[in-house]
Amino acid sequence: MHLLPRSRSFYNSLVEYTHQKSLEKGRAVHAQIIKLASSSSCIYIANSLVNFYAKCGHLTKARLVFERICNRDVVSWNCLINGYSKQGSAGSFSFIMELFQQMRAENTLPNAHTFAGVFTAATNSCSILGGLQAHALAIKIANFHDVFVGSSLLNFYCKAGLLVDARKVFDKMTERNAVTWSTMISGYAIQRLSGEALEVFELMRVENEDMNEFVFTSVLSAVAVPECIDGGKKIHGLAIKKGLLLFVPTLNALVTMYAKCGSLDDSLQLFEMSTDKNSITWSAMVTGYAQFGDSDKALKLVSKMHSAGIYPSEFALVGVLNACSDMAAVDEGKQVHNYLLKLGFESQMYIMTALVDMYAKCGCTEDARKGFEYLREADIVVWTSMIAGYVQNGENEEALNLYGIMQMEGVLPNELTMACVIKACSNLAGLEQGRQIHGRMIKYGFSLEVPVGSALSTFYAKCGSLEEGNRVFSRMPERDVLSWNAMISGLSLNGHGIEALDLFEEMRVEGTKPDSVTFVNVLSACSHMGMVERGWMYFNAMFDEFGILPRVEHYGCMVVLLSRAGKLNEAKEYIESVTIDHGLCLWSILLSACRNYRSYELGACAGEKLMELGSEESSAYVLLASIYSALGRAEDVKRVRSMMRIRGVIKEPGCSWIELKSHVHVFVVADQKHPQIGKIRAEIKRLNKEMKDETYLAASDLALMSS
Repeated sequence: MHLLPRSRSFYNSLVEYTHQKSLEKGRAVHAQIIKLASSSSCIYIANSLVNFYAKCGHLTKARLVFERICNRDVVSWNCLINGYSKQGSAGSFSFIMELFQQMRAENTLPNAHTFAGVFTAATNSCSILGGLQAHALAIKIANFHDVFVGSSLLNFYCKAGLLVDARKVFDKMTERNAVTWSTMISGYAIQRLSGEALEVFELMRVENEDMNEFVFTSVLSAVAVPECIDGGKKIHGLAIKKGLLLFVPTLNALVTMYAKCGSLDDSLQLFEMSTDKNSITWSAMVTGYAQFGDSDKALKLVSKMHSAGIYPSEFALVGVLNACSDMAAVDEGKQVHNYLLKLGFESQMYIMTALVDMYAKCGCTEDARKGFEYLREADIVVWTSMIAGYVQNGENEEALNLYGIMQMEGVLPNELTMACVIKACSNLAGLEQGRQIHGRMIKYGFSLEVPVGSALSTFYAKCGSLEEGNRVFSRMPERDVLSWNAMISGLSLNGHGIEALDLFEEMRVEGTKPDSVTFVNVLSACSHMGMVERGWMYFNAMFDEFGILPRVEHYGCMVVLLSRAGKLNEAKEYIESVTIDHGLCLWSILLSACRNYRSYELGACAGEKLMELGSEESSAYVLLASIYSALGRAEDVKRVRSMMRIRGVIKEPGCSWIELKSHVHVFVVADQKHPQIGKIRAEIKRLNKEMKDETYLAASDLALMSS
């Protein structure tokens, strides 16, 4: 390059200011060049100006300088193309293709750097069609085999998720560098194809290619799953052998890999070994603890990180908030909230979404709603988190109201949203409303995959519409254990115990492993049908066949089963043999059964046991008082009622509701507000008289009702 001294000075200054991205100094040099009319006569200076403005992000100015060049060469075009390629918008890619076509029309032959820029633009703008067109042109112009072109093309296919095409490009490359290998491995890692990533890594070792820290970080990200921990350990050993632990990116990748694999001790050992921790190192360790539910250690590490003068990334804070959500650790979650406020992260969408989710899952729906309202343009994830929070906390009407607002604002739901909404209808037994939402699901094109199919089958089963529930269940392409549980429970609760047990056997044949809820439903079906022996068989199979430890609810089902079969003494002996802490549950079941079977002496024993344990359930006191009343033990009746007053136990008013013609009617004891209360009371009076005439109620039962 032969330049006059003054031109060389301009050229060197522009190179320096481009590297520094010093726009003010570069403009001053440009002014001097214009004054001396040097840019039009020297292609090197003109190209340097285009490159300077492009690298500084002033593409309009770069384009103006470019258009004034009379004798443009391939470097001129490349400077502008590469400048626009880094912009990343679909519009910029269209303009690059126009430049490319204009370049060819002016008979300027593109080189490797031209195609590298075009492929980078296609990658950044996510233009798959444009990338394919550029690939075809590269083959036509015979520039395809250059390592820079090949690596850029490979990166395009990997980022687009077209890994089959990427591998074809990779295999055909006659020359590869470290970037090429890293790109191919990263492509597989992004798609969680650990086996394929390891295969490429091993191929690289066989070919004795030079392995740098970028190759190792790529392959370590690919094996950051629990099932690949052994492969990760081998790569760790190889990194030590090659002395790559001195590089912070390699160490960070190892800390992250072990943390994501659940091997937190190994991750911590590497973390503490590092003398040059950066934000990524700390965040990897924090996220590892958070991901595996150890929110306490995650929070302590965030505190240490703050003391060390390093601020966590938003992803680390999201991880901690998610851990707090999973553990319902609202106090810790509030601490994180205060901390991220100080860091100025509250405006981040990911952070706010995690906060809404955390507060909702911890039962603080008011705080969750405040965060939700703060996000003026909340995405579907936030809407779903808020609706799910309401449902989880029993605020089903609020969930449905929010869904209505979501519809009015034109936000399209996803599968999880609809599953939550239909669950709200299920909890309210709102059959007609649920049917309307089912129709919406069909309109939106949602299939009966899990979780939508599971939620729908549960909804219809809970509402007693077994035919519709079975129709949904039979059409589901795959059924999870929740779907099976819903149908078994629905059949059992609606008097179809035999069908429920048959469905359980079908579930076993299909290979779906039952869970603890399944056995609650199965034992309940046995209880409804009076199948004591079969109930014992299933109870014993829980642990013997499936390794499920019985919980209080399973023991409760067995007490109900024995009690309904009239085996009250056997039920009492069984309760006394139970080794786990069951609190008041089992004695309460026996007390109720004794009332039904008029086994008053045994009922008194069960009731006194509940009093001894300090029961705060008003029903237990009322039942025991009624039993003593039936036995004619007035002093005991007074004692029980006195104990009820002393302990501050208040009888909760009964409440029930029914949906008729899309309208829900709610009834509370002693409530006179219903518009048809006169007709209702008259009908109840008529039914009571008819029941008395048929001697349906015993005197003790009437005494119980009046208590």
